[in-house]
Amino acid sequence: MATPKEKEQRDEVSLNAIHRETIKKENRCQKLVTEFGINPYRKVHAIARKPMSWDDNENETADDHFLKIIHHGALEPTKKYTEPQTTSQEIGWITTPLITSDRTDRRLHFFREKTEITKYMETAWRLKEQSENIQ
Repeated sequence: MATPKEKEQRDEVSLNAIHRETIKKENRCQKLVTEFGINPYRKVHAIARKPMSWDDNENETADDHFLKIIHHGALEPTKKYTEPQTTSQEIGWITTPLITSDRTDRRLHFFREKTEITKYMETAWRLKEQSENIQ
């Protein structure tokens, strides 16, 4: 362990040399990134402009590649991929019905039919409810 006298012996020149070496090491490891991309799998939320801004770039057109990436990222998974990417996506991946919906097929669709008895009982129950509500 260094004694307090050794710490005091460091002057401005040696401290400057240590600082320069540290900066050189940091610059060797740093890499300047100038190309930026957009994550196509994350939804982009539009942010409103500042109310008092005088920016005249309203007519600026967006890059076609940028728009393609944004629209592709907003699609549902069945339109993005040909098959499910995870096991959770396997549930409900095929959304088309197995049987065509034909309302005239009497084997699958049982419609409510009124016969003479059901019409009579419906009116009887209606009269009974009305008479109870009056009392």
